[in-house]
Amino acid sequence: MKLNRKWINEDFVDLSQVSDKEFVETLTVFGQKVETYERMDAEIRNVVVGKVVSIVPHPNSDHMFICQVDVGQEEPVQIVTGAQNVHQGDLVPAALHNSWLPGGVHITKGKLRGEKSNGMLCGFEELGLTQNDLPGVFADGIWILNDEDCHVGEDINLVIGNDDTVVDFEITNNRPDCYSIIGLAREAAAAFGKPMKHHVPQIHGSEAGSIFEHLDVEVPAENLCSRYSSRMIANVKIGPSPKWLRQRLRANGIRPINNIVDITNYVMLEYGQPMHAFDYRYVSSGKIVVREAQEGETLTTLDGTLRNLKPGMLVIADGDKAIGLAGIMGGENSEIREDTSMVVFESANFDGTSIRQTALALGMRTDASGKFEKHLDPMMTVPALDRACELVEMLECGDVLDGTIDVLNYIPQPKTLPLEPEKINHLLGTDLSKEQMVHYLNQLEIPVEGDTILVPSFRPDLNLMADIAEEVGRSYGYNEIPITAFKTSTQGGYSPEMKMETKTGELCRAMGYSEIITYSFVSPTIFDQIRLPKDSPLRNAMKIQNPLGEDTSIMRTIALPSMMEILSRNNAYHNKAAKLYELAKIYLPKEGQPLPEEPKMLLLGTYGAGETFFTLKGELEAIFAGMRLHKTSYQAVTNNPSYHPGRCAAISIDGEEVGVMGQVHPLVAQNYGIDAEVYCAEVNFTKLLAHQLPAATYTPLPKYPTVSRDLAIICDEADTVAQVEEVITASAGKLLRNIRLFDIYRGTGVPEGKKSMAFSLELRADDRTLTDTDSEGVVSKVLAALKEKLGAELR
Repeated sequence: MKLNRKWINEDFVDLSQVSDKEFVETLTVFGQKVETYERMDAEIRNVVVGKVVSIVPHPNSDHMFICQVDVGQEEPVQIVTGAQNVHQGDLVPAALHNSWLPGGVHITKGKLRGEKSNGMLCGFEELGLTQNDLPGVFADGIWILNDEDCHVGEDINLVIGNDDTVVDFEITNNRPDCYSIIGLAREAAAAFGKPMKHHVPQIHGSEAGSIFEHLDVEVPAENLCSRYSSRMIANVKIGPSPKWLRQRLRANGIRPINNIVDITNYVMLEYGQPMHAFDYRYVSSGKIVVREAQEGETLTTLDGTLRNLKPGMLVIADGDKAIGLAGIMGGENSEIREDTSMVVFESANFDGTSIRQTALALGMRTDASGKFEKHLDPMMTVPALDRACELVEMLECGDVLDGTIDVLNYIPQPKTLPLEPEKINHLLGTDLSKEQMVHYLNQLEIPVEGDTILVPSFRPDLNLMADIAEEVGRSYGYNEIPITAFKTSTQGGYSPEMKMETKTGELCRAMGYSEIITYSFVSPTIFDQIRLPKDSPLRNAMKIQNPLGEDTSIMRTIALPSMMEILSRNNAYHNKAAKLYELAKIYLPKEGQPLPEEPKMLLLGTYGAGETFFTLKGELEAIFAGMRLHKTSYQAVTNNPSYHPGRCAAISIDGEEVGVMGQVHPLVAQNYGIDAEVYCAEVNFTKLLAHQLPAATYTPLPKYPTVSRDLAIICDEADTVAQVEEVITASAGKLLRNIRLFDIYRGTGVPEGKKSMAFSLELRADDRTLTDTDSEGVVSKVLAALKEKLGAELR
């Protein structure tokens, strides 16, 4: 929203003594953020009004003239011009030596055909103006200023109204009142503690008759038009607007057209209420109907474009046809023309959602539609209409007919809020009195009666005590609120899961792994690439409604393909080795529920020299130890189609399977273009959180020595180290402190189908030194348990 400061200084609140910097800083702190501001005279410098004292033909040119121009200095300035419309005594814009024009044009003195020229005489286009800004001015020559009420030596910026600052505000959508000059003036007055000058339109009327003799209004689309107000002007005289009105429109980025159209645009800027003017002679049957468009209906709008309308779009129609797109743009079939003699002014309140949908559907967005989208105050239609009629009388461009047609389909109920000083002070951290709060609210034109706040209709954003506290706080000054300590704790922190994620990442990186991040949406073909069975429940994936393509059309139910794709890419780049990890979510649909389960998986993937099944297993055990998990066990798996049947193991903790690790099946690696051995691990990170050991506590160093006992046993080839260790741990009791495998032997002295495993047991008691009897008792129990459960014997 643009605001030119001269407008509010002259009409609403005098802040002429306030600098631009102070103005924008104060309004920003007050809650109305300033995007940019600029002086309108910044581009035009050292251009003044000059008077042509004499003019003679150029001796070396048949179309140029040498002018002596009085610019208010001691001596006239010689300027050479080629314009044919300049005469002695004319007042003209003179760009002197070292002057600047719009667009960065730099004017300096020089010679033209051998004669000195100390500047340039300007046409209005060279000053950034258009024919609309200066109707009736000769466009192809020098701008003659004889009728512009100016004097010699005067800065040209004062003549064209550039002695102004335009401030561009970023208005939030909950403040539609600030999409107007009046609304921003109200904010400025409150911010600087100045009185706001209000103007009530005064209409004298005429003897041209009553609107009810000429016009009838119907609003069948009641749900899309809460209010429709209309007045009429007779004996219209179409012509250019006065200079002051054109300058205000230009400062706000609106092109002047003619007096009637300019009035509607002027009122839209001033009141924030869009208006439209219809040529009455094209309103068939003297009737305006606010209705929805009909199937197949068309309308050529003012920009000359034929619009194909659809049911649901709101239109302004007469008895036969549509004559305007409600709240967006008028129709070409009812536009104001030079011979228009009777005008219908429209000021309405349309449904913002409907206006936005129609504008988007037709690919057109106007200043009017942008304002209606913000849900304007329905009580503003009649004041805006009266202001337009007042301007008609001021400009003497028509006679205002008596009466106003006002169709009110929605009567907003008065809204009140309690004034609660204690709660407001508690929320703000202030100690303001009730009287101070009332004063601040009154400055913002929010009336208070006793302990009740009467919320004005132009403030739809005031709904709660907190909203009132905000008004009090910004009026008091946020910078004035004393600094106090928070009365409640604001201490944040990481959740246990987040801490575990951080720790896991550190452990993986310590093992030489690099983190990757992959997309959660994948291609349905990944299941075949990892040889997943056709009947696997993991093929039941959630489909994306608007996928970017087939390759990203489902949410992954398994993360192994994502890891394989990155390993494949590294292999294709001729990287001889890679060690990668990822904490990746998978999405498992739940029957009868719209949202899936989203467990997080820890993925490890590696290939290269020295990478084996046992290397990966050792790294996993180190990571699990660093995560302080309960003891893990590994069970050989031969039926996982994605892994090598002889080099794959299921990972379990406390009897719960939490993952799988091993060598990726060679056929799977081949599907990804990898001809090396690839090792991966898939661990359900979410499940690991339930298997953490209690927090570590301090334990003093042992007072008594440790006793070591070595056992070499002969067991079946199928027995695993984990099975043997489990039996030893269960049978040794509390005296066992540690168990370590140090040898596996097959050969001479060991029967066929058997193997020898050697373990070192560390035994210790906390209250005494162990005797041989104690240690022999533990060993006897261990050997007995091994024989009973595994058939193992002492070698």
